[in-house]
Amino acid sequence: MLLAHLILHPRIHMILAIDEGTTGVTCLVIDVEGRVRGRGYSEFGQHFPRPGWVEHDAEEIWDTTRRVADTAIADAGMATEGLAGIGITNQRETIVLWDRATGRPLHRALVWQDGRTADVCRAFKDAGHEEDVRARTGLVIDPYFSGTKLSWLLDNVPDARRRAEAGELAAGTIDSWLVWKLTGGRLHLTDPTNASRTLLYSLDDGAWDPAMLDLFGVPAAVLPQVRPSSEVYGTTSGDAFGGEVPIAGIAGDQQAALFGHGCWTAGEGKNTYGTGAFLLVNTGGERVASKHGMLTTAACGARGERAFALEGSIFIAGAAVQWLRDGLGIVEHAEETDALARSLESNDGVYFVPAFTGLGAPHWEPRARGTLFGLTRGSTRAHLARAALEAMAYSTADVVQAMQADAGVTLAELRVDGGATSNDWLMQYQADVLGVPVRRPAMVEVTARGAAGLAGLATGVWRTPEELDAARPQETVFTPAADDDARGEWQRGWRRAVGAARAWAATEEKS
Repeated sequence: MLLAHLILHPRIHMILAIDEGTTGVTCLVIDVEGRVRGRGYSEFGQHFPRPGWVEHDAEEIWDTTRRVADTAIADAGMATEGLAGIGITNQRETIVLWDRATGRPLHRALVWQDGRTADVCRAFKDAGHEEDVRARTGLVIDPYFSGTKLSWLLDNVPDARRRAEAGELAAGTIDSWLVWKLTGGRLHLTDPTNASRTLLYSLDDGAWDPAMLDLFGVPAAVLPQVRPSSEVYGTTSGDAFGGEVPIAGIAGDQQAALFGHGCWTAGEGKNTYGTGAFLLVNTGGERVASKHGMLTTAACGARGERAFALEGSIFIAGAAVQWLRDGLGIVEHAEETDALARSLESNDGVYFVPAFTGLGAPHWEPRARGTLFGLTRGSTRAHLARAALEAMAYSTADVVQAMQADAGVTLAELRVDGGATSNDWLMQYQADVLGVPVRRPAMVEVTARGAAGLAGLATGVWRTPEELDAARPQETVFTPAADDDARGEWQRGWRRAVGAARAWAATEEKS
């Protein structure tokens, strides 16, 4: 069927996926069979004007995106006119404020990592707004999300608030900024997955929430229109992009990865193992309110329609191995941890809780710090390496169990992506700890695949979700080999370690 579709549409079977991340931009040209035909990548600058402040140059991001897209298209051996559409995925909570007339940013973009509004968020919490915000948006009040960052820009850029209220300014997450630039300023829009990360979007209504706009001091005139994640929104400008190509898919990076894995129905989930880890489970058309510290967020159904997901953020995942390499110097390369872990028959009671920046979901203990338990004179670097890998698996299991309790569903399997998934020992141990299969795709750029899929469904490259699913790259499946007794013993040891780390944090507070 796919081959016949390719023959019927010989010139329009390619999608350009733009994956705009925190440190760089990846562009892939993906064909109807799901193969990567062209590729480009480039980093861009990071700016740290004060401790805890993180900024990006939005113009540099645009210039980098345009250049990398050209590279990918050239690498595919084609012209811009051969593209059926463009899909965009992006770092979600980073916010840009720009002049509608000139298209120029008024300030550097404030990045999702930026913590300058921590005191403002604390004041909102102390004033008793947390429960209402969570009920409306599914989020907690935190500088991580873009609402308070946008308010900061309006209050600190000279004359910005007056101009925003007068309709002279536009604001949006990076997807909105790229769409504006790609279309020469004709379109100002976003999708539900990005809107749901702002603290300004009603999950129930699927629109900007007037009460939240009033609470955080954001005028509606500055915000983009919210459109479905899979739809032909318009075309690129020939002047801006070198041709007119439909822009047809948008999703925030974690939701794009969820879609790219084919997790389109309730109970299907994925985990992305990066510096930290992000685990999302699709809850379908039902918004699930978490009682276990998860976030509720917008996701995509099989055709890109609005759905819901629970999300758990694990602050430290691959960063623990980086610490072994860069901080302790006990490995030269992260890949060494696989052989070191295999060299031991068990962890010999050594557990590592890598709470360098506190514990995330489902524990939410910001005062916790990295802690090692069970060390003896017989402990070696192999024990530390294995403990760091095990911590990723245990942390993931904690979040999965909390999500299952929230959603009332049982995860049948876990789909995975991210750099740490190249470690076969970790993937097998993850399957053993969870007691369900773990699926790792051969194509590591699952986020870009998700963006391409959303755009391809809207433009007819894939006429049905089933056709898109058939184009999924080959996967490696890790099947659980441990029994319930072993699994229970491992997790009791981990829970004991986490409990001790939390108790240490509580003792520090009392002292």
